[in-house]
Formats: sequence, C-alpha cells, structure tokens
Amino acid sequence: MADRRKFLQQSALAATGVLFFPHFLKAGVPPSSRVVIGVVGTNSRGAYLAELFAGMQGVEVGYICDVDKQVLEKTIAAIQKQTGKRPKGYTDVRKLLEEKDLDAICIATPDHWHAPATLMAVQAGKHVYVEKPCSHNPSEGEILVAAAAKYGKLIQMGNQRRSFPKVQQAMQELKNDVIGRVYFAKGWYAANRKSIGKGKPAAVPSHLDYELWQGPAPRTAYRDNLIHYNWHWFWNWGTGEALNNGTHEIDVMRWGLGVDYPTKVVSAGGRYAFNDDWETPDTQTITLEFPDRKAMLWESRSCNPHTVEGSGRGVIFYGEKGTMVIPGGDDYQVFDLDNKLIKKVETEIGKIDATNTVGMGANLDTIHLHNFIEAIRKQQALTSPILEGHKSTLLAQLGNISWRTGRVLNCDPKNGHILNDKQAAQLWRREYAKGWEMKL
Repeated sequence: MADRRKFLQQSALAATGVLFFPHFLKAGVPPSSRVVIGVVGTNSRGAYLAELFAGMQGVEVGYICDVDKQVLEKTIAAIQKQTGKRPKGYTDVRKLLEEKDLDAICIATPDHWHAPATLMAVQAGKHVYVEKPCSHNPSEGEILVAAAAKYGKLIQMGNQRRSFPKVQQAMQELKNDVIGRVYFAKGWYAANRKSIGKGKPAAVPSHLDYELWQGPAPRTAYRDNLIHYNWHWFWNWGTGEALNNGTHEIDVMRWGLGVDYPTKVVSAGGRYAFNDDWETPDTQTITLEFPDRKAMLWESRSCNPHTVEGSGRGVIFYGEKGTMVIPGGDDYQVFDLDNKLIKKVETEIGKIDATNTVGMGANLDTIHLHNFIEAIRKQQALTSPILEGHKSTLLAQLGNISWRTGRVLNCDPKNGHILNDKQAAQLWRREYAKGWEMKL
C-alpha cells in the first residue's frame, strides 16, 4: 500500500504539470484530437495509470471498469477529484466496449484477462494499451499479433523501457558498436516478497464478482489468499515472476542483442523460500540461446532483495570490446575490457524506485503512455507494437514451459515454436472456461 500511495502522489503531481515532462501535460491539444480512455482493472497499477492518463492534456478518462465494486468506486472518486468530471463505471468490460465515444482501453487486470480483453477491444474497434505480459500463454500472443493486423487497431504493451530516452540512447550506442559485437546479456530481478501462507476456502466478498474475475480461466473455488495480488503465483491466472517482472529485462536484452526467437531454452529454480501455496518459482534462472552466437540469462530472487550493481533489477550487456550496465532505470554505464568506466549517462528525470510494485514513477511511465496517445493521434509510431511485445513475452513464457516440464526446449528460430516435444508444446496454449475461448 505504501508503494501505491507514493506513486499516486506522484501522478497527482503529474496532473499539475510539476514533474519533469510538463509538455506532455500542458501542450495545447485541439478538441478534435481528444482521446477518451477506459481503464480496466484498477486495484493498484490500473489506478495509477488512470491518474496518469487523466493528467495528460487532451485525454479524458471517461470510463472505469473493475469487477470489485469497492475498487471501482474508489477509482471513480479519485479521477473525479483529479479532473472534476466523474467517469462512468462498469464491472463488465464487454459492456464498456459498447460505448461509442470510447477510443481506447488500458488493461491492468490479472494476466489471464490481458489477451482476451485486448481481443474483445480491437474487435469492438478500440485501441489497446495492455500491461505486460500481453498474454497468459504463447498462443494468445500470436492471436493478438494477428488481431492487430486484421482489425487495424493499435496494441501497445506496457514494457515502458522502450520509451525511456536514455535507454533508447543506450540501444543506439550498442548498434553503433560502443562495446563491439554484443554476444551475451544478463538480467535480474530481486525483491523481498513474503509468504502467502496456506489459503482456506472462504465466502466470496459481496463487493467482488468472482465469476467475472475468473472470466476466461477454468473455474476454481474462492480462497482467502488469492485476490487482489497473490493470483500472480498460480498458473491458472498468473505467470510468475518471469512475466510479472522479467518481461521488462528480457525485452531490453532482446532489444540490445538484436534477436527475435531462440533456438534453445532452459530454466531451473523452484519455490525455495517458503512452504506455502505459491506455485510458480520464487527463485529462477532462464537461459536462452539465439542464432549468430548470442545468448541471454535472466535471474529472479523474489524473496531475497540483495542487489546487483547496486540495483534490485537491471541488465548487463557483454561485448567484444567492453560492457554496458543498465541498472533498472533510465541511465547506463559503459566499461572497457579493463573494467575502466569510459562513459556514464545519468537520467535527467530524477530518482526512481526500480522495484516498486506499482511503477517506476510518473516521470518515466508517462512517456510510454504519451507515445500510445500520440500514436492514436497519428503523430508518432508505437515504441512497442504488439509484435515486439509478443516476442519478448514469449521468451519468458518459454522459460516457464522449460521449468514446468523440467526439460531443455529446442525451438524454431523463425517463430519460437517448440520442436519435437509434445508435452511441452501442450503448454503453448491453455484451456478456457466454456464460452470464453479466444476467436479471431
């Protein structure tokens, strides 16, 4: 809760134009360029994004959607206080998508809803900003790539480092051979998550539509240690730390290495820190090999916050002439092969909290949202179109599939499909509750 309060305070400042990028908020926008947004899933990250969107000039958060009536009313009240205008509330995203003046939706629901809600939205003629991961499984990601092309709508994933100015500069430096040919990258995430205990069957709270919360997922009984956050660690709804946070570092590593799909994937780890209901690994490594003699390693320690390079998350690139370190935010350092620091680039945005569970802070996160809005206005290209988001999401998903099967995966470097392993290939897609199947 402290994380959320801190970042909502920052987003409130964003609405006044106090933060570093006031031109996102103050620049004049003609009425014809107004963009009406609906935000879906607003318990934590979604509430923060709603307030960031509401603080942008020419953007109206006209609709809020959440299956928890308490969360819904709280978010509506916050936006009304910020803007002076009360958004209309919905509990069912399908009803929200019937609104004629709705231009786009922002999806910050649990992971199992990300791709189904995105598909529904583009089929209804709306653009989509979907939080990472863009899909619960690889098949859903492929469907979203096809849907963007079929329905002609924008889908931007929330891998916001694609819009960070200094990270973009770092990527260009890698392309310009600042450390020579880049052949290996290492990423990490370290946190101090506590045990979720052993859940007990419980009555569904009266303010929560649990049936709609489950939506596309096969039905299970309600338990008292699931909602609103611990669903992340159950395969039926979540995707573990690899996609909850690893998607960010894996995306930057893939970007810097200049790779798409892997040839081989292997993962190891487990639920080591506690004996509780947590199903996904709290400690995990994922190694991916690519064509042209390139590889990456991602490491997570969900329950041990010891830092690497002074940061709880980040990426290191290794090249023939040196090393580049991007320690989680919007800055980087370059070293030669004698480990001498030859360049240090610091962000102009100010201090960030790299492992905050709500976001990096309004200064940085607003840049990615601004890019999405300007793409709707046809003033910019998306910095993270859905094909790029899918490729990076897929790498983390393949890591999880390797971990769940306990086997090395051999993959087709043209599309990432798993080769010669029927058991692993079964995890390429999921089972849906009857009537919720994704159909183009």
